[in-house]
Amino acid sequence: ETAVGMSQSAISHQLRYLRQLNLVRFRKEGRHVYYALDDDHVRELFAQGLLHVEHG
Repeated sequence: ETAVGMSQSAISHQLRYLRQLNLVRFRKEGRHVYYALDDDHVRELFAQGLLHVEHG
């Protein structure tokens, strides 16, 4: 289990789904894969969600 409380396979499944929706982009470096948000609208929603959580 990871820091987010999900198995690595569950996280991989979710990331694959987000890639199919073109919401994240990825790059591979050796055995590592790095993900980033690939949609400005989603990026803004995510930032607003973080602000909401921080100000609780």
